[in-house]
Amino acid sequence: MPENISHHEALIYVMVMMSAVDTAMTDDELERIGRLTGFLPVFDGFDHDHLVHAARECAALLDGAEGLDIALEVVREALPPRLYDTAYALAVELAAADLSIRPEEIRLLQLLRDRLALDKLTCAAIERGAMARFRK
Repeated sequence: MPENISHHEALIYVMVMMSAVDTAMTDDELERIGRLTGFLPVFDGFDHDHLVHAARECAALLDGAEGLDIALEVVREALPPRLYDTAYALAVELAAADLSIRPEEIRLLQLLRDRLALDKLTCAAIERGAMARFRK
């Protein structure tokens, strides 16, 4: 289990988990993760050369026994509570980007919401915002 990952890495783990939940991380999803880490203020100070390494660490963790549960716990431990909703918003952003949310993505969002003890109203607002941003 990775020790002492940064909050930047924890947020990247969330995005990688969402990207990998359907077992197919696409180049578009990886590019989206790169774009998000490049312009969101929460990633200020993050060494973008470390992005691929963090994504690979998360993927390796997910491949292990109980990988998803361990990855969710690593994220929870690494993030300060003020960034829990940010992590959820990033997961929703990745899920909504392809304009269709699959059952496995919904399940991961539920697991993340529960692990981070986010209230349903906050999550609904984040989801509604994503729907508005991606509407055609």
